[in-house]
Amino acid sequence: MNWLKTFFSFDEHTTSLTRETLAGITTFTTMSYIAVVNPGILSSAGVPEGPSFVATVLVAVFGCYLMALYANRPFAVAPYMGENAFIAFTVVKVLGIRWQAALAAIFISGVLFTLMTVLHLRRWLVEGVPASLRFSFAVGMGLFLTFIGLNETGIVRLGVPGAPVQAGQLTSPPILLAMFGFLVLAILLIRRVPGAILLGIVITAIVAFLGRIAAPPRHIVSMPPSIASIVWQLDFREAFTWKAFPVVLTMFVMAFVDTMGTLIGVSARAGFLDKDGHLPGIERPMLVDAITTTVAPALGTSTSGAYLESATGIEMGGRTGFTALVTGTCFLLTLFFAPFVAAIPAQAYGPALIIVGLFMLEPIVRIDFADYTESIPAFAVVSLMSFTFNIAIGICAGFLLYPICKIVAGKTSQLKPGLWVLSALSLLFFIFYPYH
Repeated sequence: MNWLKTFFSFDEHTTSLTRETLAGITTFTTMSYIAVVNPGILSSAGVPEGPSFVATVLVAVFGCYLMALYANRPFAVAPYMGENAFIAFTVVKVLGIRWQAALAAIFISGVLFTLMTVLHLRRWLVEGVPASLRFSFAVGMGLFLTFIGLNETGIVRLGVPGAPVQAGQLTSPPILLAMFGFLVLAILLIRRVPGAILLGIVITAIVAFLGRIAAPPRHIVSMPPSIASIVWQLDFREAFTWKAFPVVLTMFVMAFVDTMGTLIGVSARAGFLDKDGHLPGIERPMLVDAITTTVAPALGTSTSGAYLESATGIEMGGRTGFTALVTGTCFLLTLFFAPFVAAIPAQAYGPALIIVGLFMLEPIVRIDFADYTESIPAFAVVSLMSFTFNIAIGICAGFLLYPICKIVAGKTSQLKPGLWVLSALSLLFFIFYPYH
């Protein structure tokens, strides 16, 4: 085991094999819900659920292993929440773009990420994004996911003219099951049970099967299904059209903002930041993120990157890439539970979306609401993401409003060059957006 200690620099980080292993398992239990939730969301876009589950797991394994062996950081990688919902509900259902073209758009953004990271341009661009906008992106995505969870479970449904939404049939068995699932999750989280989200999904799914609310799986364990139907199903012809341009732009913006925020936030918790608040060697985990974002659509799933849940493993003492290696290995073992995962109904994973939305609201307290040049753009981001059912519109509105507010207030010195580039891209987004 000495070679492991040397390769991962255990002594330098004052950690041990046991501590790193427990940290990796802890990280897995807190983010393993993505193996269930991501296929469920993407199935709404027409992506086959069984192959989607396998693709989700394989991307998580690839990303975690690459983070471990190349970057030597305890950051777990998997398909992002928020981006998957954007693909399924905005790109496919609202814009009418096929999922194959959406994955091609993600692939293009991944290639751009990789080139920008290698050329050291990505960090410069991300640092141009104001903190208040970064926080508002997370909050907006949280509310977006919450609404999807409420709608998928039937608790909220489209309303009649004059009432855009309304409550579903709250006494029906499926909705009662969803409410039960939410309460189970709440209890597990309050009691701080490890792996609360995944455990809550499994408990609710079992109740659904026993109560005949959902058809039970024929098998619990089996060999993983083939992913041939979704591997490299990229439609570049449709992706390289003006109709798809807003999608490419949005995936580009969302992914690099998510990753930068996660890397800095988790690193601060782990004590990795230097005295100036920067993460030494950040280019390595950023390159891991970029490469994984390119691999993900090739395998048939959405944008991937470092997960905020990595903080739980860091709390357990994880400080090196061995933590991520253990997390990736745990994901690999889940491949053999595809029949059970594919049978889980929306009433079981929908409450998890609502709870994840709650988690993503936390940064709202870090927005300076007393400064209108900060709060007005942030409010526009959150409200437009939620009420237009379109994450892209919210993000790009923020990039346009922020410099306008600062110019009006005579605070142009607070605007960084990277923001002007993003503002110009956002203007193009609205010009070429395929309005319906």
